[in-house]
Amino acid sequence: MIDQSVSSPPQGETRLPLRADARRFLVLAVVFVCAACGLVYELELVALASYLIGDSVTQASVVLSVMVFAMGIGSLVAKRLRCRAVVGFGLLEAALALLGGCSALVLYASFAWMGESRYALVGFSLGIGILIGAEIPLLMTLIQRVSRQDAGGTVADLFAADYVGALVGGLAFPFLLLPWLGQLTGALLTGAVNAVAGGALVLWVFGRDLTPRSRRLLVTVNVLVLAILATAAVLVDDFERAARRAVYGDRVRVAVHTDVQEVVLTGGRSGPLDLYLDGRLRVSGRDEYRYHEALVHPAMRGPHARVLILGGGDGLAAREVLRYGDVREVTVVELDPGVVGLARTDPALAALNGHAYRDPRLRAVYGDAFTWLREVRRETYDVVISDLPNPGITSSTKLYSEEFYGLTARVLADGGRLAVHAGSPTAQPHTYWTVDATLRASGFSTSPYRATGRLSRFAAGPDRGRGGRSAASDWGFELAEVGGRPRLGLAADAPRLRSRGVVALGAGTRNLPPSTLVHPRYGG
Repeated sequence: MIDQSVSSPPQGETRLPLRADARRFLVLAVVFVCAACGLVYELELVALASYLIGDSVTQASVVLSVMVFAMGIGSLVAKRLRCRAVVGFGLLEAALALLGGCSALVLYASFAWMGESRYALVGFSLGIGILIGAEIPLLMTLIQRVSRQDAGGTVADLFAADYVGALVGGLAFPFLLLPWLGQLTGALLTGAVNAVAGGALVLWVFGRDLTPRSRRLLVTVNVLVLAILATAAVLVDDFERAARRAVYGDRVRVAVHTDVQEVVLTGGRSGPLDLYLDGRLRVSGRDEYRYHEALVHPAMRGPHARVLILGGGDGLAAREVLRYGDVREVTVVELDPGVVGLARTDPALAALNGHAYRDPRLRAVYGDAFTWLREVRRETYDVVISDLPNPGITSSTKLYSEEFYGLTARVLADGGRLAVHAGSPTAQPHTYWTVDATLRASGFSTSPYRATGRLSRFAAGPDRGRGGRSAASDWGFELAEVGGRPRLGLAADAPRLRSRGVVALGAGTRNLPPSTLVHPRYGG
């Protein structure tokens, strides 16, 4: 006797070439892959926004909030596609693969050639969010066609696969895609994986639900998307070089991606050397001596046998310290070994820092300055030089906190002095005087001062002001000491300086609250 329930599927059930449990597994596998790709797109937007625009907290908030909002819109839009869920899901995944895969290229291009990427960022966040939000309702419809499980169990399985996929995508981005492939190629590869997963599910598992016309449409669209992504991947190096020239000019000589950041050197052979870190101008050979002389030499008035430099892996602050013959030891704490490697080996940068790393008195250690200060034991220094990025940058906020200066005070010898780069008092007065207030809250007495004659006003990255140029015409510093207020001036054995000296500042805005780890107050 023939079992009719096996040979003839129930009315309304899709006739498929795979067993029900295999079909269900494949749908959940695609849910896993799509969730991983979706989170990679989100993280890619956040990372690029922080790099190109700056202020990572604000940019992450904008990207995530817009995407979550857009996902809600996408869920509502998907209701209209449920009657044609198979074709709708196939086209949706192709669109998501193309949009997410090319997002990094377009954002970088808009920044390089138009000088602005905020609008593109919001647009991609909105578009990708809508497409991601439409995925789950359509996948729910598809899995119900192949699974006899109750609705509650189906939803639980669907969201479990989605959340685990998001975990894998979130870990893959910083630990695999970013270090191995970079932002541009990593996004393109993610888009290709997304397209293959969505296309395979629709054409293989649900192929019998498609009309010949729909099948041809989906095959054509997916092949076209994969061809665009593959072409972009082949040309990505040429694109990156062209975009880099648009940002930095035609004098790019060295461009490397270290484990920490992108390092670019321009000029140095036929013109002034410029050093960019993650798109931000950090050193300009036209005026760096004014900055470093002002930072270092006022702090050298007094004992200076042992000197600690926080940051300054380029060796330029160390160059000024090593001009004192009675300095016995200089320790440089640098986060990025790649910067120190260039400072040692690049002919132009090594010449600019006076081949400081050849001096046996100089020792370089690698790590985060905050962590290093927490772990150092029984080490004291006569002078500490804080040559760190601008305090207005989110990633630098903890290095200008009350807790950080408390750790710095522990390694200062009695009567030791701390010199801090604190931003421009004219272009960023709130930031500058917040540094002053934070130092005083940490137990230091301060002498604010600034150096004028700044020439390098253009910054390619988030440090730039509106319109592409910073309004800063000076650098601001703080000379600090635990106990009595330090006096500005030069040591009796100070070398001859090229700059015009420094200008003491008045009391400024002294009623600002200090910045702490739990309540950062820079900006404004």
